[in-house]
Amino acid sequence: MKEFEIICPLTREPRLKEIEAKAGGGQWVLKKRSIDARKEPVWRYQYASYAPGEAIETYTLPASCDVHDAPAVIVIGAGPAGLFAALKLLALGRKPIILERGKDVHARKADMAKLSREGIVHPDSNYCYGEGGAGAFSDGKLYTRSTKRGDIREVLHQLVAFGASRDILIDAHPHIGSDKLPGIVGRIREHIVAHGGEYHFNARVTDIRSADANGLLTVRTADGQSFRAAKVILATGHSARDIYELLNAQGGVLEAKGFAMGVRVEHPQEKINWGQYHGHWKPGVPAAEYSFVEQVDGRGVFSFCMCPGGILVPSATEAGTVVLNGMSNSGRSGAFANAGAVVQIEPEDIPGTGPFKLMDFQRQVERAMFDFCEQARADKANPQHPVAAPAQRMEDFCLGKCSKKMPPTSYFPGVISAPLHELLPPLIADRLRKAFPRIKLRGFYTNAALLLAVESRTSSPIRIPRNPDTWEYLSMPGLYPCGEGAGYAGGIVSSALDGINAATACCR
Repeated sequence: MKEFEIICPLTREPRLKEIEAKAGGGQWVLKKRSIDARKEPVWRYQYASYAPGEAIETYTLPASCDVHDAPAVIVIGAGPAGLFAALKLLALGRKPIILERGKDVHARKADMAKLSREGIVHPDSNYCYGEGGAGAFSDGKLYTRSTKRGDIREVLHQLVAFGASRDILIDAHPHIGSDKLPGIVGRIREHIVAHGGEYHFNARVTDIRSADANGLLTVRTADGQSFRAAKVILATGHSARDIYELLNAQGGVLEAKGFAMGVRVEHPQEKINWGQYHGHWKPGVPAAEYSFVEQVDGRGVFSFCMCPGGILVPSATEAGTVVLNGMSNSGRSGAFANAGAVVQIEPEDIPGTGPFKLMDFQRQVERAMFDFCEQARADKANPQHPVAAPAQRMEDFCLGKCSKKMPPTSYFPGVISAPLHELLPPLIADRLRKAFPRIKLRGFYTNAALLLAVESRTSSPIRIPRNPDTWEYLSMPGLYPCGEGAGYAGGIVSSALDGINAATACCR
């Protein structure tokens, strides 16, 4: 096998004659596609060519078994970690019994719409809770650096098998889109059920008990049901605060874990296109992305969950809080670009002791954002939306000035002018104010950019420690914590890989 590259303008793909000439008459396979925008933007296509008779590298997914009568494994949570754990269990001949606190991926849309339109937070069905987890409605970005966690091909090929574009197998920054992910998630469920697995929606877990004399753990749900199995996979996501409280109440060990918090930054997409493509963007060319990392006063300040052509959505899981997230559809054709701009926070940055101090800090900031907007509504006798977000223009934020007039925004509930430079905790606000003017992205530092607070659900502020050899929870043998909620992943692919590894561990 040999590799070769073809470089093309953004307006076209490689021509067949070009590829065949480079391949030297042998068979060829496209391995990777990326945009290089360091100078004049171009496509870079990377290929592998094979001599006659040389075997072409292929990947085959593991087959799913019929598990109607197989030993059961309870899977708590139907986000990426839970779903991919369940698919792996099918391949290993175990019956997944999935308990999801929320609704199925299509039914939960009505509750998300109610949150956006009326500000009513359903405690078990929202942008974070429900089938597909938080990732189902946040663009479906699949880029990860977690190459040592496992074979990423298993995740990507499974997604393609259930309806994702094959482009995700070759794109340097693959994504699916919030418009397509629900269908894929639904088809994964249908596959699991067809092979003998079970799904239980509206099944919020309220109790997990250690193994009895027969070696079976017991899981109870809010609707009074009990489920028993020798193995339980805990894949509840980064926002399931009640699970941490449940484990703590039973004397289980937990650890405070660093996470990141900041704002969502929203620009007109045309400004990002202009800056990233050096004025060469044309209709039909993908909406430009960006990323940045800065070190400020000993902590990282970085972009998170960048959504080209996307919209901002309310992601609170509790009443009386304001939380922002971003999403975009597969075409990424919206008028705005948004991304988290967040500051790394470590346990030593927050006073106090105990595993909950970062989670309590997270909740306090989310409530402070809501309380400011609530007071603003009362002072002005203005019936603003219940989950309107406090916001400030970027340059005004850095200069410590309140913004008198707000630019347009994709955030449906709307914004309220706020002194975010004072409202955000100093360890966040001060670093962001220093970082923004430094960021070397053309057109990024501008008063046309709007900052909305708060972006706080970047990852879990708590870790559920597990045995590094068996992957079992240190405080409960037979319980396998995994994914973002356990503090071992960040994003769809790393969570899926962690779920696959947890399923493999519990079947040893």
